[in-house]
Amino acid sequence: MKEGIHPDYHKITVVMTDGTKYETRSTWGKEGDVLQLDVDPKTHPAWVGGVNLRKTGQLEKFENKFKNFGTAAVGGKKAEGSAAPKKKEDKK
Repeated sequence: MKEGIHPDYHKITVVMTDGTKYETRSTWGKEGDVLQLDVDPKTHPAWVGGVNLRKTGQLEKFENKFKNFGTAAVGGKKAEGSAAPKKKEDKK
């Protein structure tokens, strides 16, 4: 291993938004520093179900952008089957 190219990996204390603490190892800060979180999985809307895509307009934007996805350019019909040609049956 090369000397002097790796960051210092040390113990820090992480404080969640509800006040709970845990100790972990990190390259953030210095040995013994305390990382106070403003947002964590206990409070962020993406993890607790608080994001409503209808209110933000993102769902409508997505639906409008991809409403014709998977349709053929001719006639607006959905593409069927694979592009490989069908095999002819041998008649005996």
